[in-house]
Amino acid sequence: MNPTISPSILNCDIADLKGELHKIRNADFAHVDIMDNHFVPNLTWGLPVVEAVVAQDVVPVDCHLMIEDPDRWAPGYAEAGAQSVTFHAEAAAAPIRLANELHRLGAKAGLALKPTTDIADYVDVLGSFDMILVMTVEPGFGGQPFLDSQMAKVRRVRQAAQAQHLDLAIQVDGGVTQETITRAAEAGADVFVAGSAVYKAEDAYAQVEALRRIAASAMHAHA
Repeated sequence: MNPTISPSILNCDIADLKGELHKIRNADFAHVDIMDNHFVPNLTWGLPVVEAVVAQDVVPVDCHLMIEDPDRWAPGYAEAGAQSVTFHAEAAAAPIRLANELHRLGAKAGLALKPTTDIADYVDVLGSFDMILVMTVEPGFGGQPFLDSQMAKVRRVRQAAQAQHLDLAIQVDGGVTQETITRAAEAGADVFVAGSAVYKAEDAYAQVEALRRIAASAMHAHA
């Protein structure tokens, strides 16, 4: 199992989208945060920006939908060309049906959990998803400190996936830095979203390489 690095473009200069994506051309994904000012108290961007990122064809797109009614809106992101579409358990009316629809459209399906959402309610349906996103901050704003309390949840998801013999990715998003990525990898995460840590670094490309190297070392030490 190798680490997947998915920098969030929330902190990038959107006026130079092509140039900002080129900075992370060595990443596995570009993570695009979609916020609707209803599910979370912030408004970012939507389908047109995702279409623009996909059109640049620099790195594959990983969408995180922090929106109400993903049952209605999420399929559009798969149709736009996002390789992975993650929606929130707290917002979806029929998460398994939605995951199946995303798969039908050719995208991987992710289920995101807020810090206070218990994984226990979803253990029996993990097999319907390609990835579980354990939020390591309250969703809505970049730059928040990493919540170590969520590492227990990451461990529970990894243990449940192993017990069911599932090839399940576990993503962490929020406060991921060179310091915190080790703890997340040791807990069982293998997909890492870093926004501020990458785009506020002097060299985003080098930072992606450093994060990948540190995560790989921690993952292999606990394999």
